[in-house]
Amino acid sequence: MSAYHEKGYIPVPIDTSDVQLPDELLELTEQLAENVHDIWAVNRIAEGWTYGTVRDGGQMETPCLVPYQELPESEKEYDRNTALETLKLILKLGYEIRRK
Repeated sequence: MSAYHEKGYIPVPIDTSDVQLPDELLELTEQLAENVHDIWAVNRIAEGWTYGTVRDGGQMETPCLVPYQELPESEKEYDRNTALETLKLILKLGYEIRRK
């Protein structure tokens, strides 16, 4: 459980630590991570954000408005974790993921 937030919100995500992804879904994680980044970038651009060498909320600039392949590994890892946890949650909730 996370620490208390000043507005009282305490995030409690579903525990997926017991979910083991099969290899084919692990491979899908990178594609999902890239798509997560692209969706984020489309939304930021629509909000008026542009590329800048450092993140500046006042100027609405971020160095992350680049193709996924050009992101620093730390940023890719954030997107990968989002994709990985989404896949694990889908399985945890009893759904199946299979390729046509």
